Amino acid sequence: MPVPSSTRAAVLRAHGEPLTIEEIPLPGECEPGAAIVRVRCTTLCATDVHLWSGAMSFPGMLPMVLGHEMVGTVEAVGPGTVDALGREIKEGDRIGWSESVCGHCHGCTVLRSPVACSDRGYGFRQRSDRWPYATAGLAEYNYVAPGALKVLLPDDVDDTWAASAGCAVKTVLHAFDRAGGVRPGANVVIQGAGALGVVATAVARTAGAGTVVTVGAPDSRLELARRFGADVTVGLDGDAADRVAAVMDATGGRGADLVLDLAGAPGVGAEAVEMAAQGGTFVVVGSTGPIAEPIPLGTVMGKEMAVLGSLNGDVGDYYRAVEFLRVFQTRFAWDELFSEPVGLGDASAAIASMSRLEQVKPVIHPWLP
Repeated sequence: MPVPSSTRAAVLRAHGEPLTIEEIPLPGECEPGAAIVRVRCTTLCATDVHLWSGAMSFPGMLPMVLGHEMVGTVEAVGPGTVDALGREIKEGDRIGWSESVCGHCHGCTVLRSPVACSDRGYGFRQRSDRWPYATAGLAEYNYVAPGALKVLLPDDVDDTWAASAGCAVKTVLHAFDRAGGVRPGANVVIQGAGALGVVATAVARTAGAGTVVTVGAPDSRLELARRFGADVTVGLDGDAADRVAAVMDATGGRGADLVLDLAGAPGVGAEAVEMAAQGGTFVVVGSTGPIAEPIPLGTVMGKEMAVLGSLNGDVGDYYRAVEFLRVFQTRFAWDELFSEPVGLGDASAAIASMSRLEQVKPVIHPWLP
């Protein structure tokens, strides 16, 4: 079947407004190293909500197509297209891909960190009215550029799992890697009970943590966190002092050896520092912009804490995320994270529902009615 010259997509033209279903162009041919895929599944991320609402915004970003967690079936490939492990990619293969990177900036070459690429971004930085147009998940077809780091997916990893690995799961694994992992028996606090918080709870449990505490809301998500390995859950009904006291009680008064902010809510930084044990580590993952956040630096100094930032992840984290989901597919019911699939026409409602915390991980199948 010939590859179409355009694709149906849900386009964001104004923050907070419903997406519009439009036809946007597809490149006429694949560059060397590129591919055109038929999108099989897209899972929504909290970043999509922030972009839709305008809480996260870039000058001149609109119009754009949301969605940066997706998998697809290859419909066409350019010469020399291989995945991150050098395996040939052919028509009919099922692939996932990590953000496109330029390969020649300071971040890519000197720091050797794809996360630091000055031009990285996929599904949240590229306008839909400029070449290569269709690069994001809320579309029937995608152009996967040469710089997008591609991975051939194993057969025993479901589409929804593999899609979520493209951001949510790899972000969590990257954060744990930045922290140096989990020491056996360490107390771990997860701030946030969304998809990232629930996955982080599972990672902490499988990594040998002693006590795992998940903080968040609503109650349905805290129940989900318990099924994914939380020993203790703490709701948001009380104030910060109540939450800190609950963590201290759960850890025998010692505090948390590792705290991960996967919520990005106001005040989580100060709470994390108070919850941390002497010599503890705090990893900031959930913040979405340059918003001032009070941190008690004297407490950081007195506890000799390490405070680290962690931004998403690279293709190595993506590969490990797919493997994590595959290896622990009988340990955790990953499908509990995902809602029933809907089509592009219902994507606006799914994003709005996610913004109200009604869904953990909405799923969009672009080919559904």
